[in-house]
Amino acid sequence: MRPAGCKLTLSMIVRNESDRYLRRALEAHREYIDEAVIIDDGSTDDTAALCREMLDGIPLHLVRNPQSSFHNEVELRKQQWRETAARHPDWILNMDADEWFEKGAKAALDEIVQQNDYEAVYFRLYDMWSETHFREDDYWRAHQVYRPFLVKHRPELEMVWKETPQHCGRFPLTIHRQSYWCHPLRVKHFGWAKEKDRIAKYERYMRLDGEGRYGWKEQYESILDEWPNMIPWED
Repeated sequence: MRPAGCKLTLSMIVRNESDRYLRRALEAHREYIDEAVIIDDGSTDDTAALCREMLDGIPLHLVRNPQSSFHNEVELRKQQWRETAARHPDWILNMDADEWFEKGAKAALDEIVQQNDYEAVYFRLYDMWSETHFREDDYWRAHQVYRPFLVKHRPELEMVWKETPQHCGRFPLTIHRQSYWCHPLRVKHFGWAKEKDRIAKYERYMRLDGEGRYGWKEQYESILDEWPNMIPWED
């Protein structure tokens, strides 16, 4: 049991995830979260039921949107933030349905939420191109940069967002005012690990942002590279 003021709330957006990585992600997260807030953005499969199953025994606030609004991601992220903030979290862990930490996360997160020096924690995200390898080249190097995934909730701060329909960021811009910690714990992202998922994401980006107005057109085009540079993951 963590002391008062250290409640860790998982915040997540899901859509049609029941046959992908959601089960593995929630199985990993339930070891260290105290609560979960999940936006089911128009799923047509049993994603919602899987959330309830995997988080049995953990307080879950599940919001089901009748239709997906991912085409305007910033509004979806605002909804996610509002619903999460309404639960009065102490710390917010914002993860996608195909992301989870490497081994040793529970001890690291227990330490983080009980310290008082930092209010935002940044981690490196590795784009896994298979179960055992991550991709690294000129277009795929997210793991070389620390990114915010965990923030202390400061309800008195005015939330300001990057107002773009794609690639708006998972948190308000406001969190960059908070003291931060670049932590060595790593995040594994499996959204690219299967060929069918890469094809689906490529087609979605081409449909929503084919000219690269909000993202990086050359990176979109590299998604389907036949021989990407891959590096073995080492625990």
